[in-house]
Amino acid sequence: MKIAFVGKGGSGKTTLSSLFIRHLTANEAPVVAVDADINQHLGPALGLTDEESAALPALGAHLPLIKDYLRGSNPRIASADAMIKTTPPGEGSRLLRVNEDNPVYDACARAVRLDDGEIRLMATGPFTESDLGVACYHSKVGAVELCLNHLVDGPDEYVVVDMTAGSDSFASGMFTRFDMTFLVAEPTRKGVSVYRQYKEYARDFGVSLKVVGNKVQGEDDVDFLRQEVGEDLLVTVGHSNWVRAMEKGRPPRFELLEADNRCALQTLQDAAEDSYENRDWERYTRQMVHFHLRNAESWGNAKTGVDLASQVDPAFILSEASAVPQPG
Repeated sequence: MKIAFVGKGGSGKTTLSSLFIRHLTANEAPVVAVDADINQHLGPALGLTDEESAALPALGAHLPLIKDYLRGSNPRIASADAMIKTTPPGEGSRLLRVNEDNPVYDACARAVRLDDGEIRLMATGPFTESDLGVACYHSKVGAVELCLNHLVDGPDEYVVVDMTAGSDSFASGMFTRFDMTFLVAEPTRKGVSVYRQYKEYARDFGVSLKVVGNKVQGEDDVDFLRQEVGEDLLVTVGHSNWVRAMEKGRPPRFELLEADNRCALQTLQDAAEDSYENRDWERYTRQMVHFHLRNAESWGNAKTGVDLASQVDPAFILSEASAVPQPG
């Protein structure tokens, strides 16, 4: 299952995504966690020191390796240089799986030990001083999109992505790459503004979207969220002494998280699992190709000097059935 956490800056999406990751690990689910936010706070939220978080390898810095590995023996892709963030897989491409070892994970992921198990953590990398004036952050998350395009995951496996704040993910097709998107919203007008943007943009692409109300202090806050987002409101979360201790760098064991918050996290997992019934690999592949062709026409062909439309394999549909072992 591919899960995205989105919301405006300061909404608490990183905190909630880290809690969800801990919850999944406590339930013995394999997890790959991805920090795709420019502020890079997921590592510390999972218990890493600032130094350990800063030492995480940047996905963007390993883009040539990622491209070369995923290209495999696909005859439609002449070289790794001809791949862009939206390049779809085809016959001969190598695919990624959650619970495997591969060169991409070796270079770009690090094991993080939590109270109840171990996860893989990947990070896009921070926006550096050398990027100022010459790059946008969307180029950083391109490696995440490329990996998601080549990812085959099952119902009991999780990839959890802490996304960029606001509606920045709509600058590419990455918002369509998930089985479930949890939008974290505070009970304020600003808090629900990102929800309205997401709801409008996602409507035409069948994106499964649920709202998690955060920093809720009473029934009036719950009523406000219900009035603003209607049936998309899945669950609400209030004050947590456990989270406050975690933010101070002294988290208790996860089993001591408040019972109502544990129940809220289970509600998220139940919603994610329910969404699996609606998984449509054909539509997923079609949307992948749609955004690839759009990017090819708008900038990709000019940048690579290649007709990127020729990379599309019309007979290929990404699915669990396509996840057969490949050499190398």
